[in-house]
Order: sequence, then C-alpha cells, then structure tokens
Amino acid sequence: MDFNVPLDSNYHITDDTRIRGALPTIKYILDHGGSAILMSHLGRPEKKLLPDGSVDKEKFTLRHVVGHLSGLLGVKVQFCDELVGEKAQKMAAALKPGEVLVLENTRFDSGESKGNVELAQKLAALGDVYVNDAFGTAHRAHASTTTIAQFFDKGAKDFGFLMEAEVENANKVLHNPQRPLTAIIGGAKVSDKILLLDRLIDFVDNLLIGGGMAYTFLKAQGGAVGNSLVEEDKQELALQLIEKAKQKGVRLLLPEDSVIADKFDSSAKVAHANSLAIPEGWMGLDIGEKARKAYGEVIAHSKTILWNGPMGVFEMESFAQGTKTVAETVAKATKAGAFSLIGGGDSVAAVNQMGLADEVSYVSTGGGAMLEFLEGKELPGIKAIKG
Repeated sequence: MDFNVPLDSNYHITDDTRIRGALPTIKYILDHGGSAILMSHLGRPEKKLLPDGSVDKEKFTLRHVVGHLSGLLGVKVQFCDELVGEKAQKMAAALKPGEVLVLENTRFDSGESKGNVELAQKLAALGDVYVNDAFGTAHRAHASTTTIAQFFDKGAKDFGFLMEAEVENANKVLHNPQRPLTAIIGGAKVSDKILLLDRLIDFVDNLLIGGGMAYTFLKAQGGAVGNSLVEEDKQELALQLIEKAKQKGVRLLLPEDSVIADKFDSSAKVAHANSLAIPEGWMGLDIGEKARKAYGEVIAHSKTILWNGPMGVFEMESFAQGTKTVAETVAKATKAGAFSLIGGGDSVAAVNQMGLADEVSYVSTGGGAMLEFLEGKELPGIKAIKG
C-alpha cells in the first residue's frame, strides 16, 4: 500500500487521498475471508536522521495512520512496531479472517531501498498472497514493492484495484486516445520534466506550458522575464523542444501574460505584464488573464486531457487563479465528454482543494511513478508482477 501521506506538526493526516485509494483492495480481501498485512513507507526517514544518526521513529512511524485507517475501514487495525522479526511473525500468524495488521515503516530498514533479498524473503514469509497496490512507489525497485514478488508463485501475486486503475487510465492517454489530445504541464523546473515533455511532443496535439518552467522557454526566445525562475542551462533544450513541436505539428502554448510580484511572498505587490516584458525586480508567479483564456479555449475543445503540475504558485491566493481556471475548465470539458487524467503531484492537491476530484475522469495517486510511466519507462513494481 502507499500510505505516504502528508502530516501536520501534530502528526495529523492533512490529505488522505492515498489511503482512500487503497480501501477497495483492502475491503475486497477482508470481504472474501482474508486477513490483510499492510506494508508501506512514510516520508524519507533515511534522509532526515536525528543528530545521533538514528531514524526519527516518532516522526515517521506508520502508527500515525492506524487510527484514521481504522475509522475508514470500520474495523480495528492492529499495529506492529517492527517490520520483520519475531513480533511481526507472531502477530501475522495470529491474524484471523477479517483482521488487519499494519507493519512499521518499511524504510526504517536500510534493506528496503536497496531491494534487499533477505528482507524481501522475511516479508514474504508473513503472508500467502502478495498484492501490490502502491502505484506511487512502483518506480522504485525496493524490497517490499519489487524484490518480494519473486517469492510468490504467479497465481499468488497480483495488482490491487488502485494499481490496475492507474495503469489502465494512463494507457488511455498513451494508447489510442480520442483527439484532440491536450497535455497541460506546469511546475517549477524544465529539468524535472525534460523526458516527459520530449515524449509528449511525439503524440499530443496541444502542449500547454505553465508554472515556473515557462520562463525558461520565454527567456530562451529572447524575452525579458525579470527575476522569474529560469534554468539558464536549459534554454537551449527549451528551444529544441519548441522546434520539435513545430516539426511534429504540435501546438505549443506559452503564457502570453503573467501575474507578477516584486518578491516571492504572499504579501508581495502584485501586477500584470506581458510574459516577454517582465520588468527587472519582478517575477512571474502565475499565468495571466489572456493566457487563462487561450488555455481554456484549447482545453474546452479537447477530447483527452492530461494535466501535471500547477500553472503558478497556487498555495498563495494571489497566484492561484491560473491553476483554478485550468482545474475548472478541465472539469467542464470532462462533463462535456472528454477523458481527463490528473497526473499526480500538485495538480492533484489543486483539484482536491477545489472539490473537483469527482468531476474529472481520474486522479492519480502516483506523482513520480505516473511521470515515469508517461515517459515510457518500465516500472519495476509493475514488471515484478507481470514478469
């Protein structure tokens, strides 16, 4: 399972999308006479060690999700404060049909991220059937998501409903989509999405670019972008992507205008400017009205829509309108018959905040995994099940 959910300073879950996504698979197992042993990571404890070099177990323990999961399932969920070992073995063996056990954070064991065979074998020994429903970590060849599958016969390992849905919906975009097909790509950096942009140009009809990455493209074309975020070493690549789009007959749109600010702060002075003529000392933090209208018209005439990444710094109200407009337009196009995939990351947070998650076709739970899948990469967690 992918229970890698955001927590506030009091360890309360602030977005339970991933937990809710796993519920159908867990309930199916329980309703059909099985018991469920759940494995997941939470955060990156190996990257945020305590001063003495040990793991911060208080911050990253999966105990934080147990109460919430129990409420959603309507059954008491047991928790084991170790991942493998004598206690985990005893608790797993004692499970009765209909009971649920959550094991401690898989990343508390250094063998997890290394795909350690011994750890995977110990985990496999706890159960009879292996179900991978963690699409969000399918791009990692970890012990609990990939290596473990080799210890189960073909008939005793499978995808959960969430994993199946993620793959099925991504394939609707990748293979024989209804056209026009429009990809809306935002976020801060071109470097984060080079492979995705390059692959999308091979098969989309329209490519709409927003977020901080747009200013690298705009400056590469000779625009004045003030203090906007620019990756200087990616300008040549941006020009190559623009040229490739022309050659492929793909309509690539950059924001004609921008909402600009004199500093990166919610209290900043706000103004509007042509995206190619942003004054010195100012930075573009959202797409402007003309860009919203132009992007909205393209989206409205699309039959398949992929959206990954916000149009601006949507966490700040002054710079959220571009992302809101895109979300609303995608929802409206979906209602009119288009297929829409919200491809992970901040765009998911945006549709959830706006209450539009039920008004688009599919909201992916896997940020990095969905990106890599759309880039055409074979994900280890999927390959381990399919063989």
